[in-house]
This record gives sequence, C-alpha cells and structure tokens, in this order.
Amino acid sequence: MKRLMKRALDFLGDSGQVTKKDLKDFYRDRARIISFIIMPLFMMLLTGFIFPSQGSLKDVPVGILNLDKASPGQVSLSDQVISTLSSIQAEDSTKKVMIVKPVQNEATIKELIQRQDLSGAIIIPENFSNGLTKEHKQQTITIITDQSNPQISSILSTMLDKVFDSMGKKMSTIAIGSLIQPKLSDASMSALISPMAVESKGLVPGKPNYFQFVAPGVIAMVTMMAVMMGLAGSIAREKEQGTLDGILVAPVSRFSIIMGKTGAQTVRGLMQGAIVLILAMTFFHVKIYGNFLIMLAVIILGIFSFVGLGILVSAAVEEQETAMTIMMTVTFPMLFLSGAFFPIQQMPGFMQAISKCVPLTYEVQALRQVVVLGAGLGEVLKPLLILLGFGVVTLAISIPAFKRVVTR
Repeated sequence: MKRLMKRALDFLGDSGQVTKKDLKDFYRDRARIISFIIMPLFMMLLTGFIFPSQGSLKDVPVGILNLDKASPGQVSLSDQVISTLSSIQAEDSTKKVMIVKPVQNEATIKELIQRQDLSGAIIIPENFSNGLTKEHKQQTITIITDQSNPQISSILSTMLDKVFDSMGKKMSTIAIGSLIQPKLSDASMSALISPMAVESKGLVPGKPNYFQFVAPGVIAMVTMMAVMMGLAGSIAREKEQGTLDGILVAPVSRFSIIMGKTGAQTVRGLMQGAIVLILAMTFFHVKIYGNFLIMLAVIILGIFSFVGLGILVSAAVEEQETAMTIMMTVTFPMLFLSGAFFPIQQMPGFMQAISKCVPLTYEVQALRQVVVLGAGLGEVLKPLLILLGFGVVTLAISIPAFKRVVTR
C-alpha cells in the first residue's frame, strides 16, 4: 500500500514538474501571451455578429400540451389546430416542418427542452373550443421557445404566428358569415375578427441575445484549440529543439510526461475559456442559468476528450509546422460541424450524421444546456458520458503510440 501511494505521489509530482515547465515556457513568450488573450476576444466579437441563414425548418420536434376539453358531441378545434400543425410541409421537400409530440404538462416541456428532445412547445388553453365557438372570447395560445438556440426559436415562432393568424382569419370569416345575432359586444366582435392570440415565452426569464447562444460555442472552441494545437505544437517544438530528449532521459515515466503536458494545456484552455466567459458576462450581458460546477465539469471533460487526439498527432509528426497544419485541418471542420456557430438542424442530413461523431458537438450541446437553459446534471449526463468515452478511447490508442515513437 505504501509503495502504491509512493508511486502515485511520484507520478503526480513528475507530472506537475512537466506542467510547470511548459507553463514557464509559455509565460516567457510575450507574443504567445498576447495572441492567447486577443484570440478569444476576436472570436467573440466576430462570431457574435454572424447569423446563420434563415432557411426552412425540417422535422423540428415540437411538443403540444392540449388542455382543451370540448363539449360532448362537439368537434374539438384544438384537434384541428394540431392536425394542421402536423401537416405543414417544408419548402421544396417531402418532409414536414414539425414533428408534433404530445406532452402531459409544463414540467415535462421544461425537462424535454433542457434535454434537447424538443425545440419548442405549444400550449393550447382550457376551454379553447367553447371559448371560440360559444363564448366568442379571444383565446391565447402559448409558444415556449428553446432559448439555447435563438435562430431556430425565432424562425419557429415567426412561422407559428403566421399559421395561427391564417387559421384565425379563416375561423372568423366562417363565424361572421353564419352570424345571426344583430348585436355583439366589442369584446365579442374582437374575438370574432381575431379569435386567437399568440404569446411567446422562454424557458428561463429574460430575453436572450445572440451572444447567449454563441458564448458556449466559443468557450468550447477555444478550449479545444488550446489543448489540441497547444499539445501537438509543444511536443513537436521540443522535438525540433532537442529538449524532448532531455526530458525522456530523466527518471520520469512516459505517462507522467504526457499528463504533465496535458495539464499545462488544460490550464491554458481553462484560462481562455474564463476570458471568453468574463467578456460575455461583462460586455454582452450573458447570464449563466445553470450550476457553475456542472459547467466546469463539462469544460474539463471536453478538454479530456481531445487530449488523445492531440497526443496522437504530436507522436506522428516531427516538425511543429506539420503538426499545426494537421491540427488546423482537423479542428476547423469540427468548428462548423459541432453547432458552435450555426445550428445543426439547418445542416443537410449527411452533415448532421457526421456531427454526431464529433466530440465538440457534445461539449457545445452540454454547455448550452447548462449556461442557457439552466439544465442540471441529469439533463447533461448523456453528452458527458459521450465525452468521457471519446477521451478514454483516444487515450487508449494514443499513449501506446506515443511511447513507441519516442523510444525509437
């Protein structure tokens, strides 16, 4: 037991020394520090003003909470509304715009949106049918939006507004045409002309801006690039300078070297993520609705998922320039496929399938769920486990490869 404890302490001490050395090298390079700070600021400002194209939606999961109870023998107007929504077809496609899913209550809606199983929900109020046909009172349909994806929510809300407005006008035309009462109150007449009103509200308080959407994506992006490009560049640079040989001949295990360098890049990634978060909260009024510790766990597991890939590239190349070129080739497609800046739902089907194989997708998804929707650990457990799995598999492949390369 004492021997095992001593080995563990030696491993932590050796890894800490390597981490300390790499961080000192980084601190001494003023140009790298300046770019380290400017890069997240530049990305935050740049991407904050870029909006995706407002294309048509396809197969968007939308919940329906129908509280309407029609009188016996009466045709339920709420059922007609649901049927109409379910039949809306996307432009230039055989697919439907929405996949309508019935839900039981508002609590279920909140849970499903936090899990990203729904992109929004519609609540049809009680007495909807009777209120329109007999009482001639205006009825309010509520749309609950997914604030973690303001682009999709905006398109969906606008489309539903138009759909309900069109349906309302048709219903009012029929009602007025068959009206036989000579006098109606102003309220009744208003209800006939515009029988349905639409109210939109978010899952969490406040009105989100685009920075609320983009901040989690930028945090995930800078931490990924800090780890992958930093790790590959650090090892390749030491190979070129010959200092890696000095580390390898030291009485330090290869695994301690890997973990030490990983630790240094993790610290850098967390620092850049903190810069983005502080900028977003200070200047762009981004709010964190979830637990800070859960958000930190998502970032750390996101970093862990990329460590193996960074080690694998660094072991495969000899020159720093080659390592950086390979990393740029790998990371840039991931930025666009992960949904960091552009909604995955607006991508073609084959690209959506590819995005599910990218670990950054799950880090971005989990960060948005926590930061924007206030999701708890249970709601983000699935993406966290996927990130953990990516990290374990890539490390299991990369560490033996690194050991073989450095001992040749």
